[in-house]
Amino acid sequence: MLTTDHNATLRNFSALVDFSNLVNSSLDLNFALNNILLTCLGKFHTSKGLIALVNENGFLEIKSSKGIQSNIIQKFPLVVSDQIDQSEDLINFIKENNFPVFQIIKSSEGIKGLILLGTRLTNKAYDHEDIEFLKTILNVGATAIENSLIVEKLKQVNRNLDSKVNQLSSLFDLSKEFSGILQVENIAKLLVYSLIGQMFVSRFAIITCSDESFKILENRFDETHLTSALKDCYANSFTKPVLRENMNDNLKVFSEIGVDLIVPMQIKNVTKGLIILGKRKNELEYSKSDIEFVYSVGSLAIISIENARLFNETLEKQRLEKDLETARNIQKNLLPGVIPRFSNIEIAAFNSSAKMVGGDYYDVVKIDNNKLLIAIADVSGKGVPAALLMANLQAFLKSICKQNLPLADATNLMNDLVAENTTMGSFITFFWGLFENDKKKFTYVNAGHNPPLLIRNGTISKLKKGGMILGVLPTTVPYLSETLQLQSDDVVILFTDGITEAMNINGEEFTDAHLENISLKNFINTPQMILDKIKLSVEEFTIGAEQSDDITCLVLKVK
Repeated sequence: MLTTDHNATLRNFSALVDFSNLVNSSLDLNFALNNILLTCLGKFHTSKGLIALVNENGFLEIKSSKGIQSNIIQKFPLVVSDQIDQSEDLINFIKENNFPVFQIIKSSEGIKGLILLGTRLTNKAYDHEDIEFLKTILNVGATAIENSLIVEKLKQVNRNLDSKVNQLSSLFDLSKEFSGILQVENIAKLLVYSLIGQMFVSRFAIITCSDESFKILENRFDETHLTSALKDCYANSFTKPVLRENMNDNLKVFSEIGVDLIVPMQIKNVTKGLIILGKRKNELEYSKSDIEFVYSVGSLAIISIENARLFNETLEKQRLEKDLETARNIQKNLLPGVIPRFSNIEIAAFNSSAKMVGGDYYDVVKIDNNKLLIAIADVSGKGVPAALLMANLQAFLKSICKQNLPLADATNLMNDLVAENTTMGSFITFFWGLFENDKKKFTYVNAGHNPPLLIRNGTISKLKKGGMILGVLPTTVPYLSETLQLQSDDVVILFTDGITEAMNINGEEFTDAHLENISLKNFINTPQMILDKIKLSVEEFTIGAEQSDDITCLVLKVK
């Protein structure tokens, strides 16, 4: 009897050694589970059994089975690993499917799963020695299972790492590609190709956001439905990626048109665009890694799109500045390059535009060897519109000068021409005068302009005779002229309101009184010296403040 027991023990020991060598000969989980199960079936002469392991979520999941129909496997209950002994669903499953042996698989790391074995073919019950032998097998097998699970995790980590490396490599290559493209359309296409290649999608949309509006660059959804979905949204509604299951409220309409993922494209946490993706062709869900990749490539793309926009704006600005510089040069040529010289008068002039081009105008035209026409004007507004109207005025003046009309009649004609060629709200303040050199006579008409200052013997009088400003209405009340007999050392100062209304940093105006005071202090000097003093006073008064209006000034002095 002792010899028989001894032989049985030796056979069991030999079987365990063989089992241990076999089950640990591979690090494949399925190999280990199949050998554990087959060893048990062979040892205990049963035709069915299963092994369930604890998955990542802490629930039991059947990993290997023999002799069990698939419909029974599908009925395996949802059991939490720490409630195996207390699960009524598991107890009922064991009873209903006749599994007399139920044993938990444990390792040094804790519960790994369980094994269920069916009845023996001999109908002999499992005795104490059978259970002890089973526990020994499971103790050996638990180590193999644990090692296999560790290897599986390492493989998964390596797969994830390889995926990350591939994505990083793709991002690196894409960053170089994006940085070399300055056309928004091409950037959008490159973004689409990268998403199709990595995410396996056929439905997508690339959208940019600006001023709470959306612009669709690329789209493979129904455009009407997509536009309708976007109309109730704002860019700041999208601050992080949104999956289909989280599309609630205003975003629910996106899930209805087949959107599975919305990823914002952001610059400094400000949403500048959207990547909208549909279902993947491989039917896989979008993983955290996938979303991170889409977000990263979207960030690269939106930076390139923004750079392209800024580049195009810079080009447009440079083109506009070039055009304005050309206009500025043309406008300068409209002003007299050289002031004609006459024996009884000396003239100094200055013009400065608040912008590249302006609406102030002055002219000194030699009519003949005895007559000199002097004009100054201020077109309403500033910039290009004012410059165009000023050019018209210069053309009218040159044309009218050749007709030798009396100055009042010429002003009537000038007003009619300006009124015909100006839009509502535009007007011109205008002053001109005709100087007769031999008689020192000065005939003038003031059409609503700042009255020029006539300084004689330290006293100021203002030249106001004329009529309304030019361009408001066709002439109904004729303009009036006045003729003055000038004397030696008389000074006439013509100016625009850019001088008297020039503001300092406190918002205070230069004023007419200040100009008159400076003029009285300097009228005994040459015209150029008087002009320089006026310019310097304005510059000192407005230091630190931006020039707000065009400035023009002429100083005439009779010899």
